[in-house]
Amino acid sequence: MVSTRVTLVGILWLTAGIAFSQSAEKIAVTFDELYDEPYSINKLFVAFQPLYGEIFATNVNAGYGVEAQYYHKNKFNIKGQFRKSYSSKFLDFNRETALRNSTVQNTPEVFNYFEFGGTYHIKDFDETSTAKIFLHQKKTPRNKWASTIASYAEVPSKLRKIYGARLGTVIWDATADINRTLDKQGLTFANLVNNEGNSLETVANGAAIQAFSNLYATNVYIGGSLTWIRNIAVSFDQYDDAVDDGIFNLYLDVMFAPALKLDPINYQGFDFSTEPVKLNKIGVRAGFEGKYNRTLGWSYGGELGYRPSLDGRGFFAMFKIAFPVFSSNLDNKVEAFQK
Repeated sequence: MVSTRVTLVGILWLTAGIAFSQSAEKIAVTFDELYDEPYSINKLFVAFQPLYGEIFATNVNAGYGVEAQYYHKNKFNIKGQFRKSYSSKFLDFNRETALRNSTVQNTPEVFNYFEFGGTYHIKDFDETSTAKIFLHQKKTPRNKWASTIASYAEVPSKLRKIYGARLGTVIWDATADINRTLDKQGLTFANLVNNEGNSLETVANGAAIQAFSNLYATNVYIGGSLTWIRNIAVSFDQYDDAVDDGIFNLYLDVMFAPALKLDPINYQGFDFSTEPVKLNKIGVRAGFEGKYNRTLGWSYGGELGYRPSLDGRGFFAMFKIAFPVFSSNLDNKVEAFQK
């Protein structure tokens, strides 16, 4: 009986909602197109990242970064970026753990990440599409706007698409937890020996060992991307002028590490080789990036994949946000006329 009542109440609410939506009058708007030029985006973007976070099986880390990207007409674009942890406590997990608990003499390395690469525009074209423009009035109070479901209008616009081929290099270093790595790979300290043939387990003679080393990687990546660009502005009769100037990019890369080095473990003045530790030199990542064609704006991005690193400890997921993002078309020339 109770379930029947609940069902009836639900039907009544649904019927009332449908009736209300059918009786609600849709507001028609008129607009003027101010510009629709997806090829007229700024050439240079410089972004400051106050925060990024990375769940990395080799070393969880978070910090700040800087990124710059340059677009050369419709031919190619190049990008460089740098990321670094703020400190060991926020957040360079293995480095902080090593500073607190390490029983070996290796100095833990600060997490650093450098990337430089370019994208060649295999196909750069535009097609007819529609842009979703949200309607807003400056006179609307903020509290009312926050509680309102925004209306939008779909207006005809050009959508620029870029199919790209990517190539670049990534250089990074980090502190590595050797205890966890050995457990993951089914090894022990008996597998790490010095030049005299003595194992770390033998030299430790039963003492508890918390070993950390430093991993240095140089990766090369090759892949593909798809970019969507809109750059349209419209003027409405009853609402504020609005723009849709988004630049969104998806990419997929295969990575290879021609150089991947794990420092030996230094214990009681002896170096114990880490050669038995397996290193994986192949990886893959998928990512996305978004920003806006504005002199001052913000951007976001993320990646997910398996990075060349310690075997079994290459999974990573990263998210970054940048503010401010400065951009310019690098064109300071003005027309001059003789009097």
